[in-house]
Amino acid sequence: MPTFDVVARFLAEYSRLSPAERAAFDRARRLFVQALREGRKDPRLRAKPFRKKPGVWELTWAPDGRALWMYGDPVPGRRGPHIIWLRIGTHDIFDR
Repeated sequence: MPTFDVVARFLAEYSRLSPAERAAFDRARRLFVQALREGRKDPRLRAKPFRKKPGVWELTWAPDGRALWMYGDPVPGRRGPHIIWLRIGTHDIFDR
């Protein structure tokens, strides 16, 4: 099972999303977790390396909804990758 952490900035940005945006991200997150469990990528999420910052990935959760994340060190005693959520919002997160 994948493990996850979030940084404070992600939590602040998530709290500013509308309820509909939060629901859209939560649906995408469930797809993401399922794909991680199965060891595959879900093409609907368009997860790809973020070109401006090595080691960071971007994930699409809505037409103008993006989340940035990175792989962290595996959690001892837990199977699966460890994901650290960094940013969430619109395309604007790429420039801020």
